[in-house]
Amino acid sequence: MKRKDFIKNTALLAGSIVVGAGATGCRPSQQAVKKDNLNANVSKVEDKPKPAFVLPALEYPVDALVPYIDKQTMEIHHGKHHAAYVANLNKALEANAGLLGKNLTDLCAAVGAGADQSAIRNNGGGHYNHSLFWTILANPNTIEQKIPTGKLLSAINEAFSSVENLQKLLKDAALSQFGSGWAWLSVDKNKKLFVSATANQDNPLMKNIIAADKQGTPILGIDVWEHAYYLNYQNKRKDYLEAIFNLIKWEQVDKLFAAAIG
Repeated sequence: MKRKDFIKNTALLAGSIVVGAGATGCRPSQQAVKKDNLNANVSKVEDKPKPAFVLPALEYPVDALVPYIDKQTMEIHHGKHHAAYVANLNKALEANAGLLGKNLTDLCAAVGAGADQSAIRNNGGGHYNHSLFWTILANPNTIEQKIPTGKLLSAINEAFSSVENLQKLLKDAALSQFGSGWAWLSVDKNKKLFVSATANQDNPLMKNIIAADKQGTPILGIDVWEHAYYLNYQNKRKDYLEAIFNLIKWEQVDKLFAAAIG
């Protein structure tokens, strides 16, 4: 081989080695960049707060409230209606990042009346209201306190003269609520008891929605949506309200009252 050809071939071989090394060295580098970007994106997603509300389990079997509330009503009310409020609340919170991370009580207090928060208002209220409702009901055979006692009884007598009058006021509030809603026994900012009613899934915690004199901490709520009683009572809301007081777990209401007054 001539010297000139040897030099030319050597140069071409060296060039191909350099190009080859550059090409194979570039691919891992690009893959590493892509992998780093992917990890960064995954981290951002994982770091983002996620709605985490769940359907609370009942503290008793679904047939425990028979004959006052039938088994099928409880299955539908808790397993379908309440479950739907929880699922829809979590979905609504994905579009309202400013409300993510709040507990249920704070969420109700923060929600506004605007159309952009209506899903959180309805479903957050539905979740809170039902979560409270299930805890104040019990099988009559397991209820320790058939009537209020202690500080709660004193507060009831001070505000309403008697337990019987409180029950009448709660029934009247529930009967006067046109359409769906709730009747409430709550504690106001002065630690006094009051009775009120709200429409749909609103509750006294919703300070941006409820009138100032009806705001407070609920300690007893009675659901007067038709799905709460229609299978057993049809359109006889009054009969349902007469029955519901056989299921009130006053020891739980007493605990909620103690917590509300501090």
